[in-house]
Amino acid sequence: MSIISIINDIKGGLIVSCQALEDEPLHGSKIMAAMAQAAKEGGAIGIRANSPEDIKAIRKQVDLPIIGLYKKKNYDSDIYITPTLKEVEQIIEAGADIIAIDSTNRIRPNNKTLKEFIKEIKENFNVIIMGDVSTFEEGLKAQEYGIDLVGTTLSGYTKYSSSDDGPDFKLLKKLVNNLNIPVILEGKVRKPSEVKKALKIGAWAVVVGTSITRPQIITKRFSQVIDN
Repeated sequence: MSIISIINDIKGGLIVSCQALEDEPLHGSKIMAAMAQAAKEGGAIGIRANSPEDIKAIRKQVDLPIIGLYKKKNYDSDIYITPTLKEVEQIIEAGADIIAIDSTNRIRPNNKTLKEFIKEIKENFNVIIMGDVSTFEEGLKAQEYGIDLVGTTLSGYTKYSSSDDGPDFKLLKKLVNNLNIPVILEGKVRKPSEVKKALKIGAWAVVVGTSITRPQIITKRFSQVIDN
């Protein structure tokens, strides 16, 4: 598929984030592949997945576009979403169609700037890059540096961004109204009505993760009501 067709394939739809870290009950590539299949059957038009192993397994199971990332926390940096070219290469080889990278203004591994990192990716690979940002200013910079898509993924996860308990619709609206590239709403989406609202604002697509694919957290929301 071409870059344009992949981007168009996810327009106006739901992307399900199928991720489970090592300390979570559903951790395992086979389980994540089954989760991706279930998401597809439920109407998802794309999958967001972490690690080469999970991406490979999901790619064998479903034919939907995959936004791939690789969380690595062993670098001297707060940035852990696909932090270096090594992780980019691994998830491309695994079958990801879109590469998600941390596009905040925080210090990167080896003191590399975001501009340098994006340039490095583009020089080595012909791939769609999604920039996970936390503020409007980061979104502007990401577009300026050549990012193909921007996501609100990290709003509330940097010390200087909004900490509201819910999707950052303000950031979404500001990005949609000022950028010339697709903007994806991601982060703290809990209700179908929020997906609908985001698309009405102008989101290219909406990513939902925890509220679909992390049953231990979904269960906790119900059990806490009983306890209180």
